[in-house]
Amino acid sequence: MNHTRLSVNINKVALIRNARGSNLPDLVKVAQDCEAFGAEGITVHPRPDQRHVRFDDVPLLKKVVTTEFNIEGYPSADFIELVLANTPHQVTLVPDPPGVLTSSEGWDIDKEGDFLTKTIERFRAAGIRTSLFIEPRPLSVRLAKSVGADRVELYTGHFAHDFSKDPVKAVQAYRETSETARELGIGLNAGHDLNLDNLKYFKQNTVDLLEVSIGHALICDAIYFGLKNTILMYKNLLS
Repeated sequence: MNHTRLSVNINKVALIRNARGSNLPDLVKVAQDCEAFGAEGITVHPRPDQRHVRFDDVPLLKKVVTTEFNIEGYPSADFIELVLANTPHQVTLVPDPPGVLTSSEGWDIDKEGDFLTKTIERFRAAGIRTSLFIEPRPLSVRLAKSVGADRVELYTGHFAHDFSKDPVKAVQAYRETSETARELGIGLNAGHDLNLDNLKYFKQNTVDLLEVSIGHALICDAIYFGLKNTILMYKNLLS
């Protein structure tokens, strides 16, 4: 079984900081601590309203992150400029329109193919790996490959919602999609609502899962277990 990296999304840490208008908690220090505690990547998702990680946080994090730095977001002109100016290891493109609460669906690649192809070409020229946020459908992987994506990130909200009712049925489309990714030689990531209850099952029932990005659930668990213990608990499920 392949090794799956844990990338910690620190958006909710920034949300707490922003609530008081100070620098507490210190986002840069939290990112460094996550890495010290075993995280193998740091993910941020700067949104237009800047309610979470802000655009001006990104260059500060770029200076200190020593594992994998992943910036995700909708590829607006200002987002593209931000990514190109800070050259993360990976950019994850999500189809979030302005004002949405959270990422809740994958790209309609068939509709947005030309736009995504041109955007991915810009990132590739800068040496940045690109991942596309997709629905769990084999066709979506094939389309992602056709527009030049290096990886896909499976939107796991459907799986998380249905897991307690029927885990076998909940994971079926994800297994099939992961097998298509292996067949096509495209990297596989996953994220959204993965947690301590469902992560191990998801990992065991997909193939070649390279990375999971987890934020909301992990920060919630850290309230009870502490940040270091929580990161180790998530990593243990992926081992």
